[in-house]
Parts: sequence; structure tokens; C-alpha cells
Amino acid sequence: MAETPETETSAAGTSTAPATGAGATAVTDRGTARLAKRIRAFAAEHGGSADASLAHLGVSGYRLVLVGADGTWGDVVTRHREKALAAAASAGVTVHDTFDGEPAARVRTGPYEWSRMAGSQVGGPPNPTTA
Repeated sequence: MAETPETETSAAGTSTAPATGAGATAVTDRGTARLAKRIRAFAAEHGGSADASLAHLGVSGYRLVLVGADGTWGDVVTRHREKALAAAASAGVTVHDTFDGEPAARVRTGPYEWSRMAGSQVGGPPNPTTA
């Protein structure tokens, strides 16, 4: 995974088609295929389908936030927008322009997310201190 930082974490419009042309990443690219495989596995594990929203992270790349049919959410991160869109298309996931509406309403969070959102202000775990 040295060529692109692709990570997945579990926690947590209209369709956007993948870009085509000189700047587009082919679906046959190994990194895109691995990303699509992870997206398909997420969807299969969480109700058989998923919706997604693409967020730009700046220099780090792009985050594809996934929401499974059961409300579980996760994400995958890649440096290339075209790779994220191509992987989502290959996996059969609808990418929405915005993270609102039905996919956002379906998101279910657990105790971990609530404690992380609360931080130390409302009895959540304290932030680590630097020595």
C-alpha cells in the first residue's frame, strides 16, 4: 500500500458517474480493484447494499463515506478522486453529491462514536496527553 494510502475505518443528491478521459483511472487498475473489493465486502456485510458520498480531504486525497443498508457506516480513503468514483461504480454503489437525505438519516452510531464525539467534555474518554 505504499503507492496510495487507502484505509478503511468502521464507525461511519444525485449519482455521480466516474470521470473519463486522460485523467481517469481505469477500473482495471489494481488499487481501484482492491478498493472496489473492500466496498463490495462492506456492502455485503451490512445489508447487501450501500450508498456513498465523496469528500475532499485536501492534500490527503478523498474519502468515500459508505452507509450500509443496515445503517452501519465506514469509509475508504484514496488519493485520487477518479479511483474512488471508479471503485464505487465497479462495486455497484451509488455516490451522492451530498451527505444528506435518506443515506444520512439511515446512519446509526454506537457508544464508541458518541464517546469520541463527546470527548472529555461530557464524560467521554480523555484526550491523550503529550509528555
